[in-house]
Amino acid sequence: MAERGASALALPENWPSHPDPVLALNRMGSFDWDLESGLFHMDAQAHEIFDLRSEEFDGRIETLTCRVPPHEGRRLDALIARAIKDGSENYGAYFRVRRHDGTLRWTHTQGYIRRDGTGRPRRIIGIVRDATQELRDSRARADQAFQDEAVRQQTNVVQATTAALAHARTVRDVIDVLKDSHGLTRLGAASLVVGLVEAGRIRLVAEGPASASVPGTKVTRIDEPYPMSEVVRTLSPRFIESPEEFAEHYPILWPHLTDLHITSAAYLPLIVQARTIGAMGLLYDDHRGFTPEERNVLLALGSCIAQSLQRAMFYDQEMDLAQGLQQAMLPRSIPSVPGADIAVRYRSPSLGRDIGGDWYDLIPLPGGRVGAVIGDVQGHDTHAAAVMGQLRIVLRAYAAEGHNPATVMARASVFLKELDPDRFATCLYAEADLSTGVVQLVRAGHIDPMLRSARGGSCRPLPVEGGLPLGLSAEFGRLTYPVTTIELEPGQTLLLCTDGLVERPGADLSEGVQALQKLVCGGPDDVQDLADRLIAVAAERGGDDDVALLLLRRGGLAQRSGGRLQQAVAPGDPEALVEARRMIRSAVRSWGAGERSDEIELVADELITNVLMHTEGPAIVTLRVITGHDRRFRVEVEDSSSALPRRRDAGVLGVSGRGLLLVDRLSDQWGVESRGVGKVVWAEFRVAPRR
Repeated sequence: MAERGASALALPENWPSHPDPVLALNRMGSFDWDLESGLFHMDAQAHEIFDLRSEEFDGRIETLTCRVPPHEGRRLDALIARAIKDGSENYGAYFRVRRHDGTLRWTHTQGYIRRDGTGRPRRIIGIVRDATQELRDSRARADQAFQDEAVRQQTNVVQATTAALAHARTVRDVIDVLKDSHGLTRLGAASLVVGLVEAGRIRLVAEGPASASVPGTKVTRIDEPYPMSEVVRTLSPRFIESPEEFAEHYPILWPHLTDLHITSAAYLPLIVQARTIGAMGLLYDDHRGFTPEERNVLLALGSCIAQSLQRAMFYDQEMDLAQGLQQAMLPRSIPSVPGADIAVRYRSPSLGRDIGGDWYDLIPLPGGRVGAVIGDVQGHDTHAAAVMGQLRIVLRAYAAEGHNPATVMARASVFLKELDPDRFATCLYAEADLSTGVVQLVRAGHIDPMLRSARGGSCRPLPVEGGLPLGLSAEFGRLTYPVTTIELEPGQTLLLCTDGLVERPGADLSEGVQALQKLVCGGPDDVQDLADRLIAVAAERGGDDDVALLLLRRGGLAQRSGGRLQQAVAPGDPEALVEARRMIRSAVRSWGAGERSDEIELVADELITNVLMHTEGPAIVTLRVITGHDRRFRVEVEDSSSALPRRRDAGVLGVSGRGLLLVDRLSDQWGVESRGVGKVVWAEFRVAPRR
């Protein structure tokens, strides 16, 4: 029944639900509703009660419902549907009928449900009668109770609306709450319009339902003859208590509202701190006039909505500022890197203004090398973003000066401690030589990177020995950062990201890493498509943390003649010595040292060993290819001792003293250079031109 659109509405429960036998004889008609066909038959008396001429009714229930106010129709619709579902034999209810002149008439209906042998309803036969006199006699008894109930319902409107708006953050959220069909039901209105004041004009931000749209009112001046303009000008509400009053005072607007059957309207200024930020209009189709209690409730409702809108407007402004600051601090563009495919992405957190200090960067370095940075400053506010911007610039400057990765990280930590002692940052710095594939990684409290195979299908976390986060390592005097060296094969992809990509509420970090690993393994081969896929998954998951992502995929061997690599080897650190030897081996092989590879490796190892044995500080190993009239491979080992090495004869039985002799015999030339505090011992090897 309800599905076929039955309409009319029951009065409050304290009004009589069954007709007085005597009054039932006055102006009564009958109807027969065939539930199978949907046809609704009425006699002449029923037509008169509904104020319908016979030619106006086509026997369809949908046509009849147009004579009944919508909210009353929904109530009777639910009443009849419930009676059918519960197996009841009859139902009864009061409702109102809108006559041709727009006035409302109280009526009563009594229906009897006829079912077949299976209990399925087939027909409803009943009566409908004029209940005006009956309710007039009982109204005096019910008026006070009805008014009390109305005030209670209006108060509930304010409470329900306030509760719904409590979860709205942005202006769009507030508008969605008001425009929602449930929102209109809460407000008790048939139609709604909301406008915000912008530069001396009123811009509509919400109107509903869609059929209530009035052409030419999307943006209006404050001095135009509209009710919203009036309440903005006067800072006073405007209560329109009848259609006649609406038509008289607003003749331009009224013709566009006649199809809505508006009987009254309330236009409320939205005032915050003695300033009007907008206006709201509530239009009704079921009553005329407003009691003092109703006016007070509506004013309270307007104040509640105004406060929510103002809070949302501040939120939107802060969100725009935060996002603008975040974007300004990130690199405007990523440079093209020969021999590599690069993809970077950033996603702000779902909370909008609570931005974080996540960042990425790509730094071109001398000799065709490139530095890749990913980091996260502690905190989720605009200050974190500002610190991030300064730290990003400092890291870029230190790397461009030619410092090795460990030194870059240590100096950045000292800078952050001096800049903001209360903040720390995690960071991962990777310096890659794409001609050799040698990548040196330094980690400061950050999550490990991932390495994806050349043809996809496999991906694994890449363990990188790390130090304390930036700022903390300077605070505790632990500025030594170990360097991890890997060889990135052509086609392999290095993935650097912040923890927002792997952390999940209520889940262990290892679970997030495994999920990311699986996602990367099955992702697209193209790094741009893969980055889009990863950031889309992060967006779907939501979360309160921002996400930064950098993908570096090594292409084929870069066609260039030179390169430069550097690594620090600390005394008593066998792992660092192993990493340095691996770097040397990879470089001489990838740079095309040819038949002199063994000689270069042996000399470099000897120079490093001398520093570790005869000085107290670390050995800084630098490898480079020098081109000119010939091609030379140069090994430099720097230490902090000012004592110059000297060649001596070890004798037949000596166990040491042959190091420099070995260097002299195997290299084409070698020498020593003073570097202020310390020195550099270097050796050069002529190698064949690279094909």
